[in-house]
Amino acid sequence: MQALDTQTTIAVIGAGAMGSGIAQVAAQAGHQVYLHDQREGAAEAGREGIAKQLQRRVDKGKMQQQDLDAILGRIRPVANLDEVADAGLVIEAIIEDLDIKRQLLANLEDLCTGDAILATNTSSISVTALGAGMKKPERLVGMHFFNPAPLMALVEVVMGLATSKAVAETVHATATAWGKKPVYATSTPGFIVNRVARPFYAESLRLLQEQATDAATLDAIIREAGQFRMGAFELTDLIGHDVNYAVTNSVFNAYFQDPRFLPSLIQKELVEAGRLGRKNGQGFYPYGEGSEKPEPQTEPAHQTDETMVIAEGDLGAATPLLQRLREAGLTIIERDGPGQLRFGDAVLALTDGRMATERAANDGISNLVLFDLAFDYSKASRLALAAADQTSEAAVSSACALLQKAGIAVSLLADRPGLVVMRTVAMLANEAADAALQGVATVADIDLAMKAGLNYPEGPLSWSDRLGAGQVFNVLTNIQNSYAEDRYRPALLLRKNAFAQKGFYS
Repeated sequence: MQALDTQTTIAVIGAGAMGSGIAQVAAQAGHQVYLHDQREGAAEAGREGIAKQLQRRVDKGKMQQQDLDAILGRIRPVANLDEVADAGLVIEAIIEDLDIKRQLLANLEDLCTGDAILATNTSSISVTALGAGMKKPERLVGMHFFNPAPLMALVEVVMGLATSKAVAETVHATATAWGKKPVYATSTPGFIVNRVARPFYAESLRLLQEQATDAATLDAIIREAGQFRMGAFELTDLIGHDVNYAVTNSVFNAYFQDPRFLPSLIQKELVEAGRLGRKNGQGFYPYGEGSEKPEPQTEPAHQTDETMVIAEGDLGAATPLLQRLREAGLTIIERDGPGQLRFGDAVLALTDGRMATERAANDGISNLVLFDLAFDYSKASRLALAAADQTSEAAVSSACALLQKAGIAVSLLADRPGLVVMRTVAMLANEAADAALQGVATVADIDLAMKAGLNYPEGPLSWSDRLGAGQVFNVLTNIQNSYAEDRYRPALLLRKNAFAQKGFYS
């Protein structure tokens, strides 16, 4: 299916930050754009906001003045809704209220030509529900942009039960022509991103509630080991806790209180206290004038004269750590074994989802210290460690010293299942696998959505494959056994792939 021709006029209803951003995207692609808002003067203000954004690009030499003028010349604020009647694509970006959106769509259906496509930018309301009252619901499709729309690449093209395949394909092709990375999704709660991303926040929040360590340390581990752009607490402070908590509750209730989406009591407290994040100066971190963000807990230097590391068996995802240790001047002796390192008094192993205390007892390992997953062990600047209760202080010191010799900062956590990055990635992959199983989107589109929509370093299903067949399934099984909670149940597709010894891209 071909994209809409640039001769097709686009209408955007709602001139807030999102609506104005969408109008800018369409105008930059060469379309004439109507921008309408029922609030007096809002459409003009939206266009002025676009002008200010683009003027900054001109001032920095990133855009020519004539290009700015041409874009603004294609954006026409309109005071009355009936002025958009000749638009070929109308995108509503108004308040997230089912009844108000339904009324607007009914009005647009009466105003616009029969072949005009009606799109909704909703992030949380069912496209099927929005179309239920329409005369021709097949012409309605979700076109969910991410904020800020001119900068964020992802567009979720969401199909309700009645959405025409041709309509969805046209919108998908049009988003591509606008320089976006569109993905198809079915109209289920949260679509792709707002559903699959829930564990990113939930696992850090739970670890904080369990006093594994503090917020600044958890954020640092997610960034410096996991290579995510921001930690969960930095990100929720930026989003706003009222917004993030509302989305979590929405998904939780939409899935009939499935414990996988259970909201956090800590975040509930923040919302009730009015600590909403950056927008009002206090969330997990203070943002007032002169405030300082707390530093992560980092182990002081641990001294040792030991230079020999014994690598027993296959370290799996942590194998690149060996080369980093060699480059630090350590001698590596490799021999058969269960996949662990011996250094001084310590036995170090990558977490498999069990607590170190449990694993040490079950496997008969003395002085066990577990280390966390890293996106790239050759570049990670920090790793989390957790020691078994049976482990000596000398062994903990040896484990810290080993990583410090490789230039890695160490954060020592209380012994919790799956540590930080491993359990976060495992739960992201789990939710992504469930979405794929239920036909919400393809494996490739889910991974693309999480990378393009949230800047993840890798799609969760691709990351799962890289860890090895069955690894995420085993980690989740062990975490579920530790908590005895349905929240950590492995998705059926993960289980199937584990027993077939194949990945999502096999």
